Amino acid sequence: MKRLCSIYRCAKKEGMYVYVNKTHGLDSIPKTLLRQIGKTELVMTLLLTPNTQLALAKANEVLQAIEEKGFYLQMPPSLQEPLGDNPIVIKNTKL
Repeated sequence: MKRLCSIYRCAKKEGMYVYVNKTHGLDSIPKTLLRQIGKTELVMTLLLTPNTQLALAKANEVLQAIEEKGFYLQMPPSLQEPLGDNPIVIKNTKL
């Protein structure tokens, strides 16, 4: 399965993005959710396939959510997630 997707940045929360089918745009997102995420800004449009590498999401999950719900909401990474062994990251967590 492949789909042409538009990706929007959500203004209310840093790192929150919403993926939608380009054809339907933001019309596929429930009005209550649109109010919660605030203003959106189009970041990019891309052809999404199961093999597409995404930074914080799995392409299969994004495609499935768009198919079932009409959108995929990517939440910002939590500060409570493991930060790995990168010494720069570890040092910066003490700030």
